[in-house]
Amino acid sequence: MILTGDEIKAQLDKNIVIEPFDEKLLNPNSYNLRLHDELIVYEEIVLDVRRPNRYRRHIIPPEGMVLQPGQLYLGRTVERTETHNLVPMLEGRSSVGRLGLFVHVTAGFGDVGFCGYWTLELFAVHPIRIYPGLPICQIFYHTVEGTIREYRSGSKYQNNQDIQPSLLFKELQQPQKDQQLRLSFGQEVGE
Repeated sequence: MILTGDEIKAQLDKNIVIEPFDEKLLNPNSYNLRLHDELIVYEEIVLDVRRPNRYRRHIIPPEGMVLQPGQLYLGRTVERTETHNLVPMLEGRSSVGRLGLFVHVTAGFGDVGFCGYWTLELFAVHPIRIYPGLPICQIFYHTVEGTIREYRSGSKYQNNQDIQPSLLFKELQQPQKDQQLRLSFGQEVGE
């Protein structure tokens, strides 16, 4: 089940933290999150999942910045959230979607226990001007059944303080090292 806006407000400082919280951003069953004033753009022509990829940081000026189609921009929310005993999810606002701006490519699902800023994967269908502080997406909360295991404090995106480029390479490093070790001892891969 999805929490109502009133229940989101009732859960503040218990199972939900939204900092800063502004009641004007509360909806019937979600809360609007705003766009921070920074974006990052990858500089690599080909992104590699097994290593960190270089990127450039951009500041969105008060007069706005035009996003170009075919380019992925990573941003973050102004608000820091923390969620316990509930599953947080993120969706773009319909008003933003109707202008052809995707707010997340595939990563709208949060984990129970996630604490931090939400990284947004912005992709424009056609050129669009955006502004810092734009209410760009909404967070909503699902109840959970079963034993709850929270997202761990040592997880790669937990307690982030900034826009998070992909850290997938951290997951892939250990198996690659194990494979190299097996090969160095003359073992076949897959044994």
